[in-house]
This record gives sequence, C-alpha cells and structure tokens, in this order.
Amino acid sequence: MPELPEVEISCRGISPYMLDKKVKAVTIRQPKLRWPIPDLLPKAITGQRITKIERRAKYILFHCSAGTLIMHLGMSGSLRILNQIKAPEKHDHVDILMDDGHYLRYRDPRRFGAILWTTESVHKHKLLINLGPEPLGRSFSGEYLKSKSTQRQVAVKNFIMNASIVVGVGNIYASES
Repeated sequence: MPELPEVEISCRGISPYMLDKKVKAVTIRQPKLRWPIPDLLPKAITGQRITKIERRAKYILFHCSAGTLIMHLGMSGSLRILNQIKAPEKHDHVDILMDDGHYLRYRDPRRFGAILWTTESVHKHKLLINLGPEPLGRSFSGEYLKSKSTQRQVAVKNFIMNASIVVGVGNIYASES
C-alpha cells in the first residue's frame, strides 16, 4: 500500500504536469473503485484549470474553481504522467488529458482506491473532516500525542494508525515504530 511518503512523492511528481493546466478530457474505463467514480466527473472537470494540488493524509486533492477532485491510491494504485497516447493496460482505469497534451493515468489493480468530486469545501468532506494532524505538521508533537493517549488502553501500533489521531501512518511505519 502506498504510504504517506509515496503519496507525497506522487503529488509532487504530477504537479509540474497538471498545475495551472486545463483539463481537456476525462476517460473513465472502470468506474467501480472503492466507491463508484461519479458519473458527472468528466463533465464537471473538463475545461477546469487545476489551481492547486495538495496532499491531505493519503488523499491527493486537485483544486479547480468549480470544485475539488479527491484521489486516493488505495492498496495498489499508482499514477503515471504520459506525454503521448498509449494503449491502456488491464488495470488503467482513468485518464485525465491536459490541454498541453500530457495526461495522468490512474492504475489500480485491486480497485481499492477512489476518485471523487466535490463542490463543497473539501476539508469538510466526510472522508477528510475527522482526520488528525499531519505527522510533520506544526500541530503534531509529543505533547499532542500525550494528550490524545491519556485515558486510552490500546496497542501503540493501533493508536498511531488511527487517522483521527495522526494521518498517514500505515502498517509498515507503525510496525517499524
């Protein structure tokens, strides 16, 4: 499963090819991921300029003037930037073509990922609203962890994997901790 650093690297890697570019077309080959890709997605995002790309927990957020595309790589998802049309392979579920000819290809063999669209404040979305702080953010500290652990009896691994306590800690890093 992509851990927080891999999601951050993916976010940074695709940004130069998508930021401040317009979406020219969206092709959905397999809409059945963890949650169905909204039918309205191609129409909603086509013609939109991507104004900001950020990571929140393990979600990649593509901000546009009309809303935000929320993407999660799930257990086996990955993103590729392609600069020429290439025939999709079996698990290539979504392509987002940009106005400069580059396109983002979403691949997910296990289909545990997600591609969603919201016109509401993305940070109030049901998947994001109850998330804890980022592990490298200013609001995360030893004191914060102490305050959250008081009056709890839970294994350390389970505690730090709880996304309402701290985001982005997956099984690999929790086991190492």
